[in-house]
Formats: sequence, C-alpha cells, structure tokens
Amino acid sequence: MKKFLKIIGIVLLVFIAILVAIPFVLESKIDTIFQNYADNNLDADLTFDDVSLSLISSFPKAEVSVKNLKITNRAPFKGENLAIAKSISFEMAISELFKGTDEPLEVNEVIADELLLVLKTNKTGAVNYDIVKTSEPNPTKPADSSSSFSFDIDNYKINNSAFTYIDEGSDIKFYLTEINHSGKGIFSGDISELDTKTEANISLAMDSTEYLSNNRIKLDALIDIDLDQDKYSFKENKGYINELPLEFEGFVQLVEAGQQIDISFKNPESSFKDLMAVIPKAYAKNLEQVATSGQFTMNGIIKGLNSDDTIPGFDINLNSDNASFKFPDLPKSVRNIIIDATVKNTTGNIDDTFVDLNKLNFQIDEDVFKSEIHLKNLTKNMLVDANLDGVLNLANITKAYPVELENELKGILKGKIHTAFDMNAIETNAYQRIKNDGSVSISDFVFSSEDLINPLQINKADLTFKPGTVSLNRFDALTGKSDLSATGTITNLLGFLLSDKKLQGHFNVNSNTFAISDFMSEDDAEAKSNTSSTTTTTSESLKIPAFLDCSITANAKTVIYDNLNLKNVKGRLNIKDQNANLQDMTTDIFNGQLGLSGNVSTKDVKPSFDMKLAMQNFDISESFAGLEMLEALAPIAKVLKGKLNSTIDVSGFLDSTFSPDLSSISGYALASIITEKINSENSPLLTSLDSKLDFINFDDFILKDLVTNLSFKDGQVSVKPFTINYKDIPIEVSGTHSFANVMNYSAVLQVPAKYLGSEVNRLIGKINDNEVNKISIPITANIGGTFSSPNVKTDLTTGISNLTQQLIEIEKQKLIGQGKDKIKDLLGGIMNGQQNPTKTDSTSTTDTTVPTKPVDSIPTKPVDSTQSTEDKVKEGVGNILEGILGGRKKSNKKVQDSTKN
Repeated sequence: MKKFLKIIGIVLLVFIAILVAIPFVLESKIDTIFQNYADNNLDADLTFDDVSLSLISSFPKAEVSVKNLKITNRAPFKGENLAIAKSISFEMAISELFKGTDEPLEVNEVIADELLLVLKTNKTGAVNYDIVKTSEPNPTKPADSSSSFSFDIDNYKINNSAFTYIDEGSDIKFYLTEINHSGKGIFSGDISELDTKTEANISLAMDSTEYLSNNRIKLDALIDIDLDQDKYSFKENKGYINELPLEFEGFVQLVEAGQQIDISFKNPESSFKDLMAVIPKAYAKNLEQVATSGQFTMNGIIKGLNSDDTIPGFDINLNSDNASFKFPDLPKSVRNIIIDATVKNTTGNIDDTFVDLNKLNFQIDEDVFKSEIHLKNLTKNMLVDANLDGVLNLANITKAYPVELENELKGILKGKIHTAFDMNAIETNAYQRIKNDGSVSISDFVFSSEDLINPLQINKADLTFKPGTVSLNRFDALTGKSDLSATGTITNLLGFLLSDKKLQGHFNVNSNTFAISDFMSEDDAEAKSNTSSTTTTTSESLKIPAFLDCSITANAKTVIYDNLNLKNVKGRLNIKDQNANLQDMTTDIFNGQLGLSGNVSTKDVKPSFDMKLAMQNFDISESFAGLEMLEALAPIAKVLKGKLNSTIDVSGFLDSTFSPDLSSISGYALASIITEKINSENSPLLTSLDSKLDFINFDDFILKDLVTNLSFKDGQVSVKPFTINYKDIPIEVSGTHSFANVMNYSAVLQVPAKYLGSEVNRLIGKINDNEVNKISIPITANIGGTFSSPNVKTDLTTGISNLTQQLIEIEKQKLIGQGKDKIKDLLGGIMNGQQNPTKTDSTSTTDTTVPTKPVDSIPTKPVDSTQSTEDKVKEGVGNILEGILGGRKKSNKKVQDSTKN
C-alpha cells in the first residue's frame, strides 16, 4: 500500500512538473502562430508585449493570454490605432496545443479586458477597418491554413471597454463607453441560442447636434441563431434607455443586398415617469421621488432593407396627454403637458425622413406655452415650419426643474411667432425664402455671467419678425452705472441662432451714462486698476466679439473711461471680423471738442489701433494732465495756460486695459497753441533757463498762434524747428526727447544788444547810430537731462564779449574820422562811466562761440572769458589807444583825408 501511494505521489509530481514546463515549450509556438496569422491575413501592423500560457489555473483546459495587443493602420490611416486591448485571453482544450502548425486551433472562450475599438470613415469614403488581405486563389497550390483559428465559443466577455464610430463625410459620431458585455450559448447543429447581457453609455451626434449624451443603456437579449438562414431572432428581450424600459421583438436577417430588418418595440408601462426616465441623470436628480400624473406611450416599427442605397422604413410615435410632474424639493410643478410626436420614413429613402411635433404644450403657474414644429428633408437641406406661442417666466425654470444654471436668469418672455425656412436659405442669406411673422418681448430680464462684472438688466425689449428682417423696436437696459436704449434691425437672427453665422444689422444706441468698466470682465477690471498704460499684463485683453457684423450709430451724454469723462459722444461704428471702424466720432472733453476716426482691431493676440485725432480748444493743463499720451508727446506743455488745437495721426498697440502701449506708438502731430500765460513755477526746466537768461521772464511770454510739428516712433519724439517771440527776441526751438523724458534740445535766441547789460548800452549810446541799435547776437541754450532734472548750458558770456569787441571796433572807426579831441572825450567819458557797471552773467560757459567781425587794423589781445564786463571794456579801450597811437604815423594821411572830407 505504501508503495502504491508512493507511486501515486510520484505521478502527481511528474504531472504537475509537466503542467509547469509545457507553457515554456509551447509559448514560442503560440507567439509564432499569432505573428504568422497577422502577417498572412492582415493589412495592418499587429504588436503585443507578451504571450503567456497557463495550464494550472484553467485545468483541464489551457488558457492563452496576450498582453497589450495593438493593431495599427497603414495608409491612408497610417499611425492610427484600430484596436487596443490591455489583455485578451483564449481558453481551449489542452490537446489543441499539440496540433501541428498547419492545423487550426479551436477556441472555446474569449475574454477581452479594456478593449478600445475605433471604426472610422474619412471624407473620401475610405474605411480603417478593411484590413483583411484579399488574394486570388491558386488552383495549383493548396490553401494555406497554417496559423489559423477556428472558434467554437460557448462563452465570451468584454469588460470595461469602449467603441467609437466616426463618419467624417456624414459628420456622424457614435460612442459606446463603459461597455460590459457577456454572452453564452447552447449550440446544437445549425440552430443555436445565445443569451447576452449588455450595459454601456451611449452618445450620438450628427451635423454637430448632440442627440444622445452619455445615456445609460441596458439590454438583456435572448437570440435564436439560424446559421443556415443567417437569421437572428429576438425573443424575451428587454432593454433600458436610462430608466425607460423597452420591449422588442423581431429579427435581423443577412441577405446578399444587406440586412433585412423587422423589429417592433414599445414601452411596457404607460406612466409619464417613463418619459422622465429618458432624461440623463446629470440633468434630473432623484427621479424616483418625482411625483407624476398622466400617461405616456412610446411604440415603433422598423421594417425593411438596410443596404448601401436604402434604410428600413420606420414609424415611431410618442404621446402624452394631460400629464404633470413635480420634483419633491422644488416649489413649482409643470402641468397640462401634451406631447404628440412622430418620426417617420415610409419610402426607405433616407432623405424622406420627417419629424412632426404636432403638440408640445405645458404650463407653469399661469404661464402657458404652446409649440408646433415640423421638420423635413433632415439629411440634406432641412425644411423647418414652426409655431411658437406662449409666456414663460424664466425664473420658474429652476423652480420647476432641477437644472443648475451657471448664471442667474430671470424675466418674462412672451412670444407668438410663425417661421418657415430651409437651412440653405439661412446659410446663403436668401432672405426671400425665410418666412417670419410675429413678435417677441421680454421684460425685467436679469442675466449675470462671469464674463460681465455686473448683471445685465433688460427692463424692456420688443422685437417684430418680418420676412428677411427682425426689427428691434425697443431695448432698455442697465448694468452697473451704465444705461442703454437701442432700436434697429437684424437681418439674420435665425442664421446667428441656428448656425455659425454672424449677427448682422444696424443699431441706434443711446445712453445717458456709459461706463467702459461696466463691460469688462473681473480680471480685466483688476488689471485696469493695477497697471499703467505702458505695462502689458498676462491677463486677457478686451475683445471685440467675433460674432458681430453690424453698424452702430451711438449717442451718449457721458462716457466714463478710466479717469476721463467724455461728454456728448456721437458717431458711427462699423464692426466686423473683430475690427471696429470709427467714423465721425466727436466728444466734448477738456472744455473743448475731440474728433476721432480710424480702426481698432482685436483679431490678433495684441490689440492694435490706427487713429486720427482732431483736438479743438482743449484746455492745455487739463488735457496734458488727463491724457498720458499727450503728456508723453509734450511734457513741457502742461505749464501752459490756454487753449490747444491739434491733429494727431497715431498707430500702435493697446495693452490689456485697452490703453495705448506708449512704447509701440508712432505717428505725427500738428499743434496750434493759443495761450496768454506760462506758469513756470512748477517747471524745473523753465526755472533753470530763467536763472541763465536774466533778461527773460517766462511768465511774460505770449504764445499766441504758435504752431509746432512733431513726429514720434520707437519711444522717441522729434520736434521740428519752430520760432516763438519774447518781446523783440525771436527764439528758435528744436530737438528730441524720449518717452522717458530724456531731452536733447537747443534754443537759439536772437538777443538785441540793449538786453546785454549797461556797459553795452553805454557803448551803443556813444556810437549814436540807428544801425547800431539794430545789432543782435545769437545766444544758444543747450538743454539736456530730464524735464524734472534739466541740464542747461548757454554761451551768453562769450556772446557779450564778442559784441563788446564789435561795438568798440565800430566806435574806433567813427573816432578815427572825428579827431584826437573827440577820442579823449570818449575815452574819458567811458572811463568815468565805469564806476558802477551793471553785472551780467559770467558763470555759464559753453563750447559754442559766436563768430565776430575781424579787426585787421587794430592789434588786440585775446579775450579772457572769465573777465568781468568792466575789465573787457577797459581792455577794449586800451586796444583802441594802442592802435591809434602806435599807428599814428601810418594813419596820418588817412586822418587828414578824413578831415578834408
């Protein structure tokens, strides 16, 4: 006995060892079978990570598992995945493993985990699932059955998988997700029975319209399979769409032309709650607690040939009469619900499908809404004929139905409209084929959104529908501090609502107060308050809506933009492609008037503008303090008191707050200044100039009719030379400055000699000649630094010195002709008159000197610029004496000739 048990134990150990060892021997064979099958039969690339074989866990059968299987398409879908599976396992008899490579394997069970299957048809009609190779049979060569499979499946499962079908030509997208499907069969000859269970989420979209959105479906189907007739009959079948139960029966039979279908279905119950069950759970919570009344029935027939040219005919009906529902946690109920709807196709031609919504009526409180809609030619140029009539309190929507709106919505909507059109007429703006008749009004409408910083309140709006146009008879609205009233016409309202058309029309808009900040998003408003106009931010800029294609005639008493109050704003805007064209815009501001024309575009990432501005009678101090761009162009102008007329052509970019980005602007300006006075007290530049030029008082300047030209680009302003007059002193100014206020200017003053000190004036008086009284010299002031910290240099001292030499030379020539006594008198008078000379500026120096008239006949000493005026005069007189006395003999004849004359 012990020997027998020992033998049994040894056999078991050997058997277990064989079960463990066989997989290592056979796995390479199975791997080869898979790869050979793909190479010989598939026009696609098959890859997988690993093939494993187990005999122990599935004993007495063998289990083969393929990990991370992937089938990748070739052209024209190159690189796209047709199928991906985390794992696929096959169960078969162990004896199948010992067959030759030329014999097919018989598989009994298949289980797929996380299978993703994508079927696709592109716009040319090519499909990605036609991957099986086709070849002409060779009668001289036997069919190659190596590395093939045969299936005798009595159990299969698909776990946590997904299926996608996309038809780009027809714009159809069909999705099944979270698929769990299993089936098992009883197979006996040609007639078998398959019992299946399926759960999944279904979504369907056609022509960008979503008809099903993640609806839950369940199907328990018992199917008779007649393999001889290729006929599949449904019996004892029950399915669910969300919680709506449906029973169906009939068959599908494969025929040469396609599939012959004959199926009927109905909902086994007749409660209105069955209809509520179709609503996706995301939009209707706690359906089991909803109180309903009334009946609902749904039934249909699908019968006919499904082929490349035809579809089965169908007749689907939905009916409900005097139904109601009320959610337990909501105060309002929806009652008197009447539904009479039919979807039909009686010809098998898909274009002949039509929908008749004969009645869709309901009532909330005392508000009754009625509608009737008929749709034909659904797949081509759809025809629409609809009647809408009723009253709807928008605030009651969330009180009667548990929909979670992102934004507040309330108001009373009233309408009675009949419309008939075809979709092609909307797409091509064929208004003669759009038949509209009726009116719509809304009152006390309130809408809030994260895109609006304040809720929008429409007190009253009235629209009248006519063929081709919609008239906006009245529109009164408030938001924040702003009020709006408008009238106008809309030419394609249906195109805007039902397709991707832009909103076209013309509007007349009036406002008492229009605050730009009321129409900014919260992020933009924050950016406006926290950044300057020369700073760009990462927040999104304001955008002109892309859907607008209209013209607006505007009239606003007050427009508030940032710190500016614009009065009596009038003009016209043409808006298209995110571009606003301003025409004849005028406004009262800074006690004057501003005119604008040009463009603003927000189409690109950074908004841009190109404008012409005309300023008339602007208060200079107010405008330069209020407009940063003006202050950057001419910072010195803010010290002026008076009026400004100017034209400016400017282009550049706008920052996130819709203000000009000063570093980007370029253009030119022409300015005419009308002023009576300069306020130099708060100007370091004028104070510095005043200290250098003591004969000028800037407060006495009169800049009447001053005209200047300037250009600007890349942050630099260039001022063309212009001349201003101070009394009888003309001053020519030119130069440049940057937006950072770094200056490089020069001012050339033609200064009459009489302003240059008492010494110069005594010389002029002694000469006593009208021509001498007209003498003036150029004094140059070079201005650098910044407007707040200027650096001013003048050549005033050198100019006075040179003038003194000129005057002495003139007097010398006169004395030569008048004799020795006159020279003594003049010299004595000059010397006696130098007791209390008037001091002039001797501190400023410059690199620039004023050329003087050469003196050939009188030897002079070099002039020391550091000498006082008194010293210079004495030295000049000395030079005269030296010249006269030293050259007396040589000049005697000339003196005698002069005396004779």
